[in-house]
Amino acid sequence: MKQLNVYLCFPGNCEEALHFYQSCLGGDIVSLQRFGDSAAGAGPEHAQRVMHAEFKSDGIYLMASDSMPDQPIRPGEMVQLSINLTDAAEQESIFNRLAEGGQVTMPLQDTFWGASFGMLVDKYGISWMLNRDHAPAH
Repeated sequence: MKQLNVYLCFPGNCEEALHFYQSCLGGDIVSLQRFGDSAAGAGPEHAQRVMHAEFKSDGIYLMASDSMPDQPIRPGEMVQLSINLTDAAEQESIFNRLAEGGQVTMPLQDTFWGASFGMLVDKYGISWMLNRDHAPAH
């Protein structure tokens, strides 16, 4: 099973942007994790940046995060497409096909959040993230 989601990336104002979208669209920020609360080990100057957030409102679902200061966001890179998968072989196949002629920015690998995850930019300049949780979602 596959699911495509929009992933927005911000240069440090993710939480502000989510509250703005909430005021415009209604809905809720259903989760928000900060770098300081994660096993990612961000320094204290980055602890309040958003590592991952989810927003839902009547048929709208998006995910978002802040970039790290050493990874500046450039115009055209603020929107990524994220595919959540359940099958390992399918994840690897899709990842490899999307990477043809493009650039892998993070190879598929196991993560501290219990998933296989990878990132790439395809040959058309579209940024993709592929995530597959190791444990079935409940």
